[in-house]
Amino acid sequence: QVQLVESGGGLVQAGGSLRLSCAVSGSILSINAMGWYRQAPGKQRELVAVITSVGSTNYADSVKGRFTISRANAKNTVYLQMNSPKPEDTAVYYCNAHIIATMGLRDYWGQGTQVTVSS
Repeated sequence: QVQLVESGGGLVQAGGSLRLSCAVSGSILSINAMGWYRQAPGKQRELVAVITSVGSTNYADSVKGRFTISRANAKNTVYLQMNSPKPEDTAVYYCNAHIIATMGLRDYWGQGTQVTVSS
């Protein structure tokens, strides 16, 4: 069974910094792209950032220049460094990974971690 466990969420002041982590565990053969999504109250879930297995990245326009996604392949972990967060970044942040496991290839999601940015 594959699990994604997020950590690092919480309350942060606007202009501060916060780092989210997501560790993948279980019967994994390989991990392709990994990413972070977020969902604010009353809004649809949206892509924040994604990173491929070779380190190529893509960001939502709203976070470019402020957030940085990275991964540690040896640890099966993806990170999201949030610098200069704004109140509008407040949301539940979800980790996502395209994983080839013993049961085949599919998307997996974490349980979500709340990030609240105070003004």
